[in-house]
Amino acid sequence: MSAKSMDELVALCKRRGFIFQSSEIYGGLQGVYDFGPLGVELKNNLKKAWWDSMVYRNDNIEGLDSSILTNKNVLKYSGHEDTFTDPMVDCKSCNQRFRADQVPNRCKPEDLTEPRQFNLMFKTNVGPVEDGSSYAYLRPETAQQIFINFKNVIDATSKQLPFGIAQIGKAFRNEITPRNFIFRVREFEQMELEYFVIPGEDEDAHNSWVQKRLEWWKKQGVPTESIELYDVPREELAHYSKKTVDIMYKFPHGVEELEGIANRTDFDLGSHSKKQNELNINASVKANIHSNSKLALQTKSDKWVVPYVIEPSAGVERGFLAVLNEAYNVEELDDGKERIVLNLKPHLSPIKAAVIPLKKNNDKIVEIAKGIKRKLQKISLGRIVFENTGNIGKSYRKHDEIGTPLCITVDFETLENNTVTLRDRDTMSQQRLEIDDLANYLIELIAD
Repeated sequence: MSAKSMDELVALCKRRGFIFQSSEIYGGLQGVYDFGPLGVELKNNLKKAWWDSMVYRNDNIEGLDSSILTNKNVLKYSGHEDTFTDPMVDCKSCNQRFRADQVPNRCKPEDLTEPRQFNLMFKTNVGPVEDGSSYAYLRPETAQQIFINFKNVIDATSKQLPFGIAQIGKAFRNEITPRNFIFRVREFEQMELEYFVIPGEDEDAHNSWVQKRLEWWKKQGVPTESIELYDVPREELAHYSKKTVDIMYKFPHGVEELEGIANRTDFDLGSHSKKQNELNINASVKANIHSNSKLALQTKSDKWVVPYVIEPSAGVERGFLAVLNEAYNVEELDDGKERIVLNLKPHLSPIKAAVIPLKKNNDKIVEIAKGIKRKLQKISLGRIVFENTGNIGKSYRKHDEIGTPLCITVDFETLENNTVTLRDRDTMSQQRLEIDDLANYLIELIAD
């Protein structure tokens, strides 16, 4: 079961500390959000799962953490200065501005201005003098910094094709109309892989990555029945793309893109390379007079090859929203009451376990509970919390709602035989377990 509406998710996020409106005490800032105590944990866990699957489990993929500020020539030769735009219109009746394809029904066609292109990049000044020439951009995507570091990574690692460079990082887009909570915002994070292959092997690699990404999302709790694949028609492809398959997810507001897997051909490395005329570039690229590097590999026959690029690119916030939506469940209990439970995969849960003394004023029980918390925290599986509210029922409901997979209750029986009560989030079933076995139990739970 998933949420019936976006409002349910927004309410949960605010109530339990997943997501807050940025600058809320001053009326907020549209299209910008802050991740609270639980939100930052879920977000970090999702990024960790992606990084593990990309970098740690693949010997031919390296990581990168590049700068946000971007030399203007990077985005000139990438095509962003000319093409990274959305059509914008103004409504003369309501005095509001919209993306041309997102005008609300209340606005009459005769009240709208003619569409005009609006560049989505944030420009900023670099240095003390604002003379119009000393500017840079906040990167609109993480991909370009990967391309311009291609030679650096090759020189540092001696990688051979095929290989990839992965990056997780902030990107910024001056969206005309941010919408649908954290789905479309002005400041966000991307999880991007640029996978470099020999020309001619790109189509097989592209198909392979589509399947890999579907499987990964399934492991994060996003089932295939909630996903549609969209083979982007030729007329809708980005200027750099030979083929793009979008993983479309059924968000509460409708079916929209969760991740795109693009075959970018040799456009990117070719665009940023010097001596382009020596490289037999297939893509249509702008003549580059500024680059000082040849972004190509030399074969054994001394022939220079510009690799094709396969790019799986996912937004962290969109992934966060999809995972949260799939996990959201309202269950009717035997007593007629309801409980909200987040059936998150344990490796994604913000809190891995809650240690709860049955009696908050019993010093022996409290001290044992604190000791268990310290012991479990040391194995570095994620956040373990000690919760001493004195109301075991309310504690269970709270941790159901925030997705904690395991509650560990220290009670009077613990004093007698050194066992604790384990309560499962999903089934609400309970069992006894010796304290010494808790660490292994939790390791196995999260590993699954």
